[in-house]
Amino acid sequence: MTTLTIIPGDKTVEVSEGMTLLAAIQSAGITLSTNDCGGNASCGTCHIFVQEGRKGVSKTTKAENEKLDTIVGVGSKSRLACQAKVLGTENIKVEILGFDSGR
Repeated sequence: MTTLTIIPGDKTVEVSEGMTLLAAIQSAGITLSTNDCGGNASCGTCHIFVQEGRKGVSKTTKAENEKLDTIVGVGSKSRLACQAKVLGTENIKVEILGFDSGR
């Protein structure tokens, strides 16, 4: 099991390998902006920053990179929570953005 810490608020939850960060965040009782695309990397509303443990999540896919390229405020820590899967190799800390950056 991997410990996922969610900021702001420093909420933690234990998550299983293979779970998307979106599902893990939702399991912690946190609702991100509406997921308009059903987890297909086409809306960008689940844009988050992985602050720690980036090697503990799957690599970005072509579809995710293409969507991230269209979002303002994207940086090296940016991921789409619907695409990033927990690898189970290290603990992860994510930052939920305070605005709908994917729109």
